Amino acid sequence: MAPALMERVVLLLNHVLSREPQATARLLAHRGKVVCIQPQGLPRLLADLPTLAFQVTPAGLLEWCNQPVAVDLQVRLNAANPAAIALDALTGAMPAVEIDGDAQLATDVDWLLKNLRWDVADDLQRLFGPVVAQQLQGLGGGLSQALRRAVQTAAVAAGRMRSR
Repeated sequence: MAPALMERVVLLLNHVLSREPQATARLLAHRGKVVCIQPQGLPRLLADLPTLAFQVTPAGLLEWCNQPVAVDLQVRLNAANPAAIALDALTGAMPAVEIDGDAQLATDVDWLLKNLRWDVADDLQRLFGPVVAQQLQGLGGGLSQALRRAVQTAAVAAGRMRSR
């Protein structure tokens, strides 16, 4: 199941990248290089993730490397709370990351992490039209806020339980 999931992740990443010409232009200079994302501290209940290594294509997009490869840039992120990371991604917040390797590639990946956003509203509008897209966006925003509050409340409660 992991290869099918990773193929869809790559399709989504490339969709977002292709919508921003500056993003693909930045990646063009790094064609052939490999970026590896390494989640650290994943809860033990979760299954191991597939290799999260992506090679920059000649078009300035990404291709998943499902076999071990030499890595030019290592991006480590604290994945102890996957729900919070997912909520942050939905709201455009940046996760805390450590980046090691090729300095220029690191600079461009950092720019991508800070500036690239999925314009969900635009994609919804293309699929469903402006009225339905606006309603779906409002629903999604409300759900995102409610989930964020629930995660924050759970984190505060867990902190109180630890301090007892």
